[in-house]
Amino acid sequence: MSGSPPSPFSRSLAARLHEAIVAAILATDQPPEDPAQSALLPSVRALAAREGANPLTVAKAYQHFQDEGLVVALRGIGMMALPGAARRLREAERTRFLTQEWPQVAARMYRLGLTLADLPGMDALK
Repeated sequence: MSGSPPSPFSRSLAARLHEAIVAAILATDQPPEDPAQSALLPSVRALAAREGANPLTVAKAYQHFQDEGLVVALRGIGMMALPGAARRLREAERTRFLTQEWPQVAARMYRLGLTLADLPGMDALK
């Protein structure tokens, strides 16, 4: 049935794949052990095996990042983050967090009577 909404499992898998690819792209911003591998991302097969996903599903997830101009597939080499991709993605993820996720977190904190001082690890952010 093509018009049915995605199952909770497929939404969860999509979210895991999104986060795994985001993490891989952001990691390209860090000094690598091997500079020649600095912008290489996990292969479709490797990410599929790690996340328990169909390689076609992973390829579709990577396609989203290609469409956004963050990654490119190089035949015989693999998937690579484009220059500036980590910076652009970090900015987009921050905006998404502050506009979509944080309001829900802040509302829940308010309902529970929590303040930022109550959160573990906040000292590390200073």
